[in-house]
Amino acid sequence: MSEPTLLEVVIHGDLACFTRPENKVERVSYSVMTPSAARGALEAIYWKPEFWWRVHEIHVLNEIKWISLIRNEINDRQSDRSDAAKKGGHYLADEHRAQRHTLALRDVAYLIRADQVLKPHATDDIAKYRDCFRRRVNSGQCFQQPYLGCREFAASGFRPPDDSDVPIDLMMDLGPMLFDLKYQHDKSGKGTGGVPRFFDARVDNGILKVPKELYEEVIPDAA
Repeated sequence: MSEPTLLEVVIHGDLACFTRPENKVERVSYSVMTPSAARGALEAIYWKPEFWWRVHEIHVLNEIKWISLIRNEINDRQSDRSDAAKKGGHYLADEHRAQRHTLALRDVAYLIRADQVLKPHATDDIAKYRDCFRRRVNSGQCFQQPYLGCREFAASGFRPPDDSDVPIDLMMDLGPMLFDLKYQHDKSGKGTGGVPRFFDARVDNGILKVPKELYEEVIPDAA
């Protein structure tokens, strides 16, 4: 099988938090962007139902810097099925507010290298979607502003890479890192709950490589 054609984009921002799942209340970020966060950023720039995104590498371009934040949050998840909505939509945040600590990253920049894998129902050539993604990156177009882990940490921007985008000199074992959620489907086609999947992540010379075999259960014929 021929090597995939990799697409590249540099994404950067003032703040980022790729939350480690073992911290239940206080948010603590991984030191590096996760594959699922990278996929989310790519989908924010260009998504179509005809293909999957497959992330191969994440290059760390800026020195890892941390920032400690304390923010006011509410304890309850709000939706149209919540008790407040059932009682007429009145919700007093003061009664449910709590201060929570976040250990986030600051001044981040990553080069994401990924490819697109066509789904079985797709009829157009994959080159069409590659070219469209490149055009959108070159012009700064996106479906929604990409964010860096948490939605409140929107990316400052994204652009095509250039010769100055060199990964930092970093060797680091990150331990178990979240790869993605694996959903079980019933006959209705709806997900019945996401099961987190992890892999032993390591940064070599500033590059986090995502093992290809992780996609075998997510994307048919991805190997």
